[in-house]
Amino acid sequence: MDFKTATALRRLRLVSAPEAVSFLLLLICSVLKRTTDFDAVPVMGWVHAALFILYLVFWADAWNRTRWKWQTAALYFALAVLPTGGFFAERMLKREAEASVIAARARREGVVNV
Repeated sequence: MDFKTATALRRLRLVSAPEAVSFLLLLICSVLKRTTDFDAVPVMGWVHAALFILYLVFWADAWNRTRWKWQTAALYFALAVLPTGGFFAERMLKREAEASVIAARARREGVVNV
């Protein structure tokens, strides 16, 4: 994996957890708005929207650079629209990055999987 691909995956990974947290906070603020006088929905709406747009931009960049199959790209997109999906996306992206580092080291050292 080249540097730009690794960077694209890292950016997507770094924004996925905050996006998931903002989604959950937006849901909580929506409930509080309807049950109390607390109304933070406009603020959390903007925060979540900004993080969601960042996620989509980084998702498109990662898909373009990694050449994921459409099923993999669709999975990462679907995880963005689920309330806790960003946490799962972050974990999956971390595993993918670790696997690519291990594969690159094995290629560099000339180790062949048997």
